Amino acid sequence: MSTQVPAATGRTPAGPSIELQIGGMTCASCAMRIEKKLNKLDGVTATVNYATEKARVVVPAGYDPAQLIAEVGKAGYTAALPAPPPSSTGGAEPGDGAGPGDGEVRTLRQRLTGAVALSVPVIVVSMVPALQFDHWQWAALTLTAPVVTWAAWPFHRAAWTNLRHGTATMDTLVSTGTLSAFLWSLYALFLGDAGAPGMTHPFRFTPTPGDGSSNTYLEVAAAVPMFVLAGRYVEKRSKRQAGAALRALLDLGAKEVALLRDGVETRIPADRLAVGDEFVVRPGEKIATDGVVVSGTSAVDASMLTGESVPVEVGGGDAVTGATVNAGGRLVVRATRVGSDTRLAQMARLVEDAQTGKAEVQRLADRVSGVFVPVVVAIAVATLAGWLGAGSGVGAAFTAAVAVLVVACPCALGLATPTALLVGTGRGAQVGVLIKGPEVLESTRRVDTVVLDKTGTVTTGEMALVDVITTPGTDRTLLLRLAGALEDASEHPVARAVARAATAEVGPLPTPEDFANVEGRGVQGVVPLDGPAGRTSHAVLVGRESLLAEWSQPLPGDLSAAKARAEAGGRTVVAVGWDGAARGLLVVADTVRPTSARAVAELKGLGLTPVLLTGDNTAVARRIAAEVGIDEVVAEVLPAGKVDVVKGLQAQGRTVAVVGDGVNDAPALAQADLGLAMGTGTDVAIEASDITLVRGDLLSAVDAIRLSRRTLGTIRGNLFWAFAYNVAAVPVAALGMLNPMLAGAAMAFSSVFVVGNSLRLRRFRSVAGQPGA
Repeated sequence: MSTQVPAATGRTPAGPSIELQIGGMTCASCAMRIEKKLNKLDGVTATVNYATEKARVVVPAGYDPAQLIAEVGKAGYTAALPAPPPSSTGGAEPGDGAGPGDGEVRTLRQRLTGAVALSVPVIVVSMVPALQFDHWQWAALTLTAPVVTWAAWPFHRAAWTNLRHGTATMDTLVSTGTLSAFLWSLYALFLGDAGAPGMTHPFRFTPTPGDGSSNTYLEVAAAVPMFVLAGRYVEKRSKRQAGAALRALLDLGAKEVALLRDGVETRIPADRLAVGDEFVVRPGEKIATDGVVVSGTSAVDASMLTGESVPVEVGGGDAVTGATVNAGGRLVVRATRVGSDTRLAQMARLVEDAQTGKAEVQRLADRVSGVFVPVVVAIAVATLAGWLGAGSGVGAAFTAAVAVLVVACPCALGLATPTALLVGTGRGAQVGVLIKGPEVLESTRRVDTVVLDKTGTVTTGEMALVDVITTPGTDRTLLLRLAGALEDASEHPVARAVARAATAEVGPLPTPEDFANVEGRGVQGVVPLDGPAGRTSHAVLVGRESLLAEWSQPLPGDLSAAKARAEAGGRTVVAVGWDGAARGLLVVADTVRPTSARAVAELKGLGLTPVLLTGDNTAVARRIAAEVGIDEVVAEVLPAGKVDVVKGLQAQGRTVAVVGDGVNDAPALAQADLGLAMGTGTDVAIEASDITLVRGDLLSAVDAIRLSRRTLGTIRGNLFWAFAYNVAAVPVAALGMLNPMLAGAAMAFSSVFVVGNSLRLRRFRSVAGQPGA
């Protein structure tokens, strides 16, 4: 189900794709390396995301995934097709290691715990001369050895794998720095003066000239793996927290369902439901899959999917969505979509696709990360040579070179974009905004004009009774009862609006006699009423003015004037008469959504110019526009002409977003620089859009723009700090102004800072839940 989008929009049409779960990546350089390896294959286009640990690979039809898995293996990593999601989950907290990555998180925690227990005493005794007892250095060596060999083993293993493939990554830097510090300490202890009894070791923030044979760097060898493991563990947990929204979305579905066959209920797993099956949903239960209500009435709470707090009333024939909660009576539902076709599954797929993709800013960071490690190794060698050439001694030269290796890890660069995408798109799903891809974020920044479809977007798309006008002496309740009784027997949209309003105001309506539909002009019939004086009957006419005139019931002057005023405002007017005289008017109109005026004001506050686009007549369009505060109106436009309107605005130099919900909006959504489809609309419109608004509420469009811009701002902030950190830290370390142990702590902190900054997006709040909504 793929819509081909014009090239002008900058979107890439979807093709046959394979998703792989990648194992063994430790930094952005790893992802870049796998990506390059896969992209060398004929006809293959791959995107590897370090944060999600997934590869999305577009391949020719019939391509064997085993070839991709083998190619990743040649690069020194593992790949596998994702396992199907479990049918149920436990109550694990996000980030606690539960789920597919639990083994990796658990191993990291074990290594980190051991590293902390062994490293902290080494660091303390090395930094505080007063604690340095006789032969303390040998005790420090005993504690450091397991840290370097066991705790830091993942770094050494990855560095060796990279070396065999002729590449270098973050692990190369950590392994080289750690082993260099440890091996130098062994040299100083066994062949130099550092092993002498009574040796003291003052802690300094900067290296000092000397031959270094009397100094150990055991605190560096112990602290660097500990800090990096701590950073990686926090990063791993944070990444799982960032993806918690998607996992929560996937877990929303019901696990069991009461299948109804031949009047007998049978509990079966929800994944065994088939299209056409009927099932029972009791109060408080989740609706197992998308379907149509066969019998029963209830209120359905869809807040977990749409963010909309008010339950929706449903009855026979109404569509319901899987994973929503039946808040009222018993329902019997017929399944219309199951499995991967359900709305919930489509939402999860949209979110996951967005999290797997890459924004243009991330591609720049990846290119930098791909060459960064070799450059850093070269800088470290140059630093070592420079200090030695300046006559500062082996110890000072070695310290500065190790500090360069340790401080320069490009992890923060690799995490800057994907973690923000993970959190932003996940949070979007929770508030009813589904962003299709990261490139959409950049579109929201440039948009300056938002074109709003009228029917179903700014308005409810349903006719409603907005006014009742009566002649002097005519009872409003009586008029509604008589007119409503006739209109209740008709299927016309205007008639349905009148009948609904009459029922709501006066209660159950009488059943008319001799009902007749006068094609194109209205309805007529006899309506019996029971009153204190007994049963009376009234010959009633409801419809056009001409129908009443035909029965010699012309509108009096005051009603004619009121009718003219209402029609000038774009409203539909129905005349009502009975017993030989015109008695009143019913004014019907497509009503504006309660939140539309506020949404338009919010869009203006974001610097956007709203334009109302509709096929309705100009009078109706201008009335709606005035009601919600839109100044620019384009009316009486045929569906094919909507694309021309968007093209015309783009030709003026505007960057255009379109919000719509119908089939006739799909071409305009595709042509727009940014398409936003109401999730209450058609599949065609949703497929053609960039962002799907799950709630049928224009405030969702405001949320979409705000969240997209905030996510993009977070990405840019992350990249700035990641670049700034590396640009500043490497020269400081090369100039000998940074102890390697502190360099390790700073490097770990940079990654944690970027992930923590991204997690702030979890605090994003929908405008629909704020005062004034």
